[in-house]
Amino acid sequence: MRLSRLLTLIAGLALILGLVIWLIDALTRLSWQLYAYPLLSQLLLVLIVTLLAVLIGALIYYLFVLPRASKRRQQARRQPRVPAEKTEAAEETLKAVRQQVSQIQDEVARQELLQRSREIEQNLARGNLQIVVFGTGSAGKTSLVNALIGRMAGKVGAAMGTTEVGETYSLKLKGLQREILLIDTPGILEAGVAGTEREQLARQLATEADLLLFVLDNDLRQSEYDPLQTLAEIGKRSLVILNKSDLYREEDLDLILARLQARVRGLVAPADVIATAANPAAIVVDGETLQPDPDIMPLIRRMVAVLRAEGEDLIADNILLQSQRLGEKARYLIDAQRRRQAEKIVDRFQWISAGVIAVTPLPVVDLLATAAINAQMVVEIGRVYGCDINMERGRELALSLGKTLVSLGIVKGAMTLVATALEFSLGGMLAGRAIQGVSAAYLTRIAGKSFIEYFRHNQEWGDGGMTEVVQRQFQLNRKDEFMRAFVQQAITRVIKPLNLDRDSSDTQDPALLTEVRLPLELKAELLKAELDSELDDWHRS
Repeated sequence: MRLSRLLTLIAGLALILGLVIWLIDALTRLSWQLYAYPLLSQLLLVLIVTLLAVLIGALIYYLFVLPRASKRRQQARRQPRVPAEKTEAAEETLKAVRQQVSQIQDEVARQELLQRSREIEQNLARGNLQIVVFGTGSAGKTSLVNALIGRMAGKVGAAMGTTEVGETYSLKLKGLQREILLIDTPGILEAGVAGTEREQLARQLATEADLLLFVLDNDLRQSEYDPLQTLAEIGKRSLVILNKSDLYREEDLDLILARLQARVRGLVAPADVIATAANPAAIVVDGETLQPDPDIMPLIRRMVAVLRAEGEDLIADNILLQSQRLGEKARYLIDAQRRRQAEKIVDRFQWISAGVIAVTPLPVVDLLATAAINAQMVVEIGRVYGCDINMERGRELALSLGKTLVSLGIVKGAMTLVATALEFSLGGMLAGRAIQGVSAAYLTRIAGKSFIEYFRHNQEWGDGGMTEVVQRQFQLNRKDEFMRAFVQQAITRVIKPLNLDRDSSDTQDPALLTEVRLPLELKAELLKAELDSELDDWHRS
């Protein structure tokens, strides 16, 4: 207790003692003077006791309660605060993630996202500074951790791969109010499956760091530069540590540091490239072996300077980054889930289209059936992506895309591609309805894939419009490996069940013979004319 407070306490006690003596004397005299008025004497006594209690309470509040409250207010004022706008953005992102999670059907993925969102919220509330030590297994990461915390934290000088999991230690730096967590990670670039798994863990921990200590033991290799660049691109603040500096002559060390600064220019500031000797090699002096102290003070000074100047922003940026990455993962999972559902719809409708076309030889009926099938497919795909469109809108989209298919020559190209693939798979000439039916399935697939992209991008075709999307899907779906699988499915689902794999020489139906001999180019031109006519009729109606 300070001297001023002690003197105040003594004075207060003396005053209280004086008041007690005065009170006793006053009560004695009052008892004689007011002996004939007992009620009045009792009221005066209560008043005096109350005043004395208030005085004692005020003294206690001033000496004990007020100093503690003042200290708490001072601590609250000194407590660093994460920038409000970034924390609010992180909170909004986490709220959006929780809403998105309810749409994910995979229970494991859903629980993982919820758990990760709770961890980010806890980090936001605690506000710890996380420093992650990252680098190859032989660079001396654990030795650096040992030197920083001042005690052994792991095996020093062991072979690569000693640290198998991320290990966390508490670190105190003078002048910093926040708790600092120092995390040692497994080494990168290790051999084998286990080494790859440990590297994935190290990279994950690095992406969650507020500050990264990237440890090297020589000049920067390309295999080390790549992860450093990746982490810098997502916003990680890094200090590049050239460890084992005691192994180099001073002029060689200066040269290596200069090269490092040049290599990481644009990723790391020159002042953030630091030489250390976390576990210096023993030296022999006069026949006695001596172990030099670690040389890490340049690193500590730089860490303190960075954390004092940028600590709050580093925490805020990292929390915002983690919440945004979690949001991106949630959106990716939802998109993948919707894509799977939409592709099942496309797969179903492509074979429906093939079957309808194969059993209806009249081209106009073919066109009407295909338009109706594609319109229903569009409606169902839209429903998967939360877009409630009606059949009229679905029909409009289907006809527009069909006209684009014809105008780009994709209809003719698809029929030629399918005919060639079928002939190669089955041998001999096929009935025209087989080619027409499988071609319809193929074109329905291209249309469906194009509509998936349309709904994925909020009912926008993009800068290149519908034409670019359709052309891209045609190119993706004409690859040899896909065509082989597609044709085998067509043979199983359409041709054999409908007995369409007959050679034209065995066909007695003149209509089928005419259909087989009809050139593919002429069929495409007829289809284009019918499609234009149908589109005009639809607009007039």
